Amino acid sequence: MTPQLDPSAGDGTARSVARDLPLSVWAPSAQSVELAVTSSEPGARHDAEDPWSGADTFPLEQHDGGWWAPPAEVLSRLPSPFGYGYVLDGEGPFPDPRSRWQPDTVHGPSRRIDLAAYDWQDHDWSGRELRGAAIYELHVGTFTEEGTLEAAARKLDHLVALGVTHVELLPMNSFGGARNWGYDGVGWYAVDESYGGPRAYQRFVDACHGAGLAVIQDVVYNHLGPSGNYLPKFGPYLTEQSTGWGSGLNLDGPESDEVRRYILDNVRLWFRDYHVDGLRLDAVHALHDTRAVHVLEEMSAETDDLSTQLGRPLVLIAESDRNDPRMITARDEGGAGGYGLTGQWSDDFHHAVHVALTGETDGYYADFESLSALAKVLNHGFFHDGTYSSFRQRHHGRPLGEHTPAEALVVCTQNHDQVGNRAAGDRLTATLDEGQLAIGAALLLAGPFTPMLFMGEEWAASTPWQFFTAHREPELAEAVTEGRRREFERMAWNHDEVPDPQAPETRQNSVLRWDEAASGRHARVLALYRALTRLRAERPELTDPDRTTTRAWTDDGRGYLRLDRGVSTDGSRGTVVLLAALGDEPMPIPALRGYRLLAGHGPEGPIESLPDDGLVPAHAFVLLGTV
Repeated sequence: MTPQLDPSAGDGTARSVARDLPLSVWAPSAQSVELAVTSSEPGARHDAEDPWSGADTFPLEQHDGGWWAPPAEVLSRLPSPFGYGYVLDGEGPFPDPRSRWQPDTVHGPSRRIDLAAYDWQDHDWSGRELRGAAIYELHVGTFTEEGTLEAAARKLDHLVALGVTHVELLPMNSFGGARNWGYDGVGWYAVDESYGGPRAYQRFVDACHGAGLAVIQDVVYNHLGPSGNYLPKFGPYLTEQSTGWGSGLNLDGPESDEVRRYILDNVRLWFRDYHVDGLRLDAVHALHDTRAVHVLEEMSAETDDLSTQLGRPLVLIAESDRNDPRMITARDEGGAGGYGLTGQWSDDFHHAVHVALTGETDGYYADFESLSALAKVLNHGFFHDGTYSSFRQRHHGRPLGEHTPAEALVVCTQNHDQVGNRAAGDRLTATLDEGQLAIGAALLLAGPFTPMLFMGEEWAASTPWQFFTAHREPELAEAVTEGRRREFERMAWNHDEVPDPQAPETRQNSVLRWDEAASGRHARVLALYRALTRLRAERPELTDPDRTTTRAWTDDGRGYLRLDRGVSTDGSRGTVVLLAALGDEPMPIPALRGYRLLAGHGPEGPIESLPDDGLVPAHAFVLLGTV
């Protein structure tokens, strides 16, 4: 049976209608494919040893392009409700690779759900640009005790009062086990049921838009998790090339057109069916693609087209460790441009601030030992812009283009990786005093780049954020636990000091304690974050895209930093000046006529007026602005 072609697919090429037929599946190497159908209620077999017991099977018809679909007479005989999967050459059943709903775990039957049937209330939502944004990264499973989207939605008032503009959710797609960071996802098209499933996700996005908050979804296209990864059963989705977390995606080999389409259709799903405003693309440096048009460039082009169709801005932010400006350089018809993404993470900012605050210089922190590294990052965006990286033992990076806007770099002082990948998952709160935490906040929110906060950072949360999993397979669980401990044994950590990822208390220890935000230094730090985000919204020089209006200077010996924002073209001082005493010496406040104190904080709490001795105390900052 030969399907027609649809020339209006939105990807610039004709696409097979077979992909859009009900219950169709791509299995190009299979000789036979059967539809396996169960008549159980959703969730009824969540813990069953064999969720497929009693399933009926129906043969599928083969279409062009490796697609299979049930004939009309089979569709008419399906029970209601029903779960389904596929038997490939007698092996299976396996869940649908494009399943929108997996209520019975990643190993159980897929369920159909009409995402377009949701009654959206965000009709007046016009979206948010990255310029002027303040992003808040959160993990739904540890943001609240309940660990659900519904519970997270009840905290939106806190985020609005905090002054952030975008909520960034760690990966939400279906994963093996009851708890996970999300980067072991295997059901890319389905929101994990532990968070509430697809309908709860739609309600959450709707609530965010109603509160004036944009939503960015963290997605992982570079690998799949170890439990429930059935994609290789269906076709050549993966390659032999390892990413360090698992096999990479087949982006440029035989049959890779459909693999790329699998990714690009997933991008459309988040934007179109879930109304998200942006995607954070995990570890794009692990995407091995030798084609003339990189998959990121293709993704950017399709996202821009979809943005035009939907009438609102859509954002793509790459996590990349390459310091490669091509990520955020505009596309060019002749292929001489970049990938055209909206933004990319800059780890250099984190590393420079972390070293300046903590003094840690192990591993990749070594190159940032001098405080001048922080000045270079603030002035130029990247520290490694073609310089030698001692950690990599080679030269690394490339300078940003002159016209790259400041907001294109997304920066942080803490995030899920930098906290969670420490042996004990300890935050800066565990080692820094209140003044040092305040300096970090000021550098982040008064700096030139797009700031991103990690949940709980705004009140100096005392809880760690540790690496946790809940794999049901005993061999996998043991391998993850032992692998984690061996990793840190090489760094001289005692075996018993590394939390067991599989232990329920490891996740429990990572849940935010919301009650602590109301008192003591937690409340003082929260008030500071609110004040700084308010100033960032009120003072246009703090969100100026022109990087030449930022100038940073440091004194390594004394630990002084001065950051001028709103510097005029004649190179005079900025209209906003940050003075930070990072070391143990107080910093003299220069004579700045016509300036007033905008904010200040030190080890003992807020600085309400300029000190009489004309000095910024050690481990403190003051932020001054023209009247």
